[in-house]
Amino acid sequence: MKQTLVIGSTVADVILSVPRLPGTGEDINITAQTQRLGGCAFNVAGILKLAGIPHTLCSPVGSGLYGDFVAAELEKLGMPCFVRLPDTPNGCCYCLVENSGERTFLCKHGAEYLFSREWMQNADCGRADSAYICGLEIEEECGGEIIAFLQSRPEYTVYFAPGARFLHIPQDRVQAIFDMHPVLHLNETEALTFTAADGVPQAAEILAGKTGNAVIVTLGEKGAYCFSGGRGTLVGGYRTTVRDTIGAGDAHFGAVIAYLKRGLPLEQATDRANRIAAAVVSVTGAALPEHLFRETEKTFHRTEDVP
Repeated sequence: MKQTLVIGSTVADVILSVPRLPGTGEDINITAQTQRLGGCAFNVAGILKLAGIPHTLCSPVGSGLYGDFVAAELEKLGMPCFVRLPDTPNGCCYCLVENSGERTFLCKHGAEYLFSREWMQNADCGRADSAYICGLEIEEECGGEIIAFLQSRPEYTVYFAPGARFLHIPQDRVQAIFDMHPVLHLNETEALTFTAADGVPQAAEILAGKTGNAVIVTLGEKGAYCFSGGRGTLVGGYRTTVRDTIGAGDAHFGAVIAYLKRGLPLEQATDRANRIAAAVVSVTGAALPEHLFRETEKTFHRTEDVP
């Protein structure tokens, strides 16, 4: 199996538990604070690692307090820094988690969003057949560098998660990615906002018409809607106790990629991803402990025929 290049950010997530979001001028005490690795690309790579899928995390790491933290934590995980930018501080993401489990992000971008097609060539590109990218990096000033790199590798399957700031990405860049025929992964709000469709089935069909490839729209505990080959399917979700929703979408897409690469059809890969995402929201932070991943995998074999 060839590698997937996971192109994007790795950041320090500073997770603040709050009873609710404060209003202007209000003073609210937090109930807990933790610091963990996060970032969309890191979260996706984490699921690929657990699933045993060959990959390279193409993520720049900067300097300063957060850069040193990211570098040290990656080393502990056996995921060495792909490139270090010692003259540029790393940013961080403040994750405000309410009692409901819903999260709100306050982000300070730094070295983790600086990309160059030259250093991306340091990856063993010939051993890869696909690449994951996220809209946050494409929106940034260096987003064109990622696009140019992928345009030089037309043989790759591109997995694209446009994210909550879909409409903020310059439209010429969105079109350039759509021209690569990516597998598209987004949530219900993102799909409806971008397409102005009347519902998810119509939005997915519109997006598939633009990309010429599969579209997966996540629906929270209701599951996900898949559209491929002119046909849409609702794949049901799984109930769980929600601790927080940080990284759930990233884990879902990472799982979709992992099981597609294992040769499963889209609906079956999405069903497995629904279960993985349900496990992720049941823990604090974006990283799923290995033992919970293994426990979740066991449920696959009890309920489906595995090729």
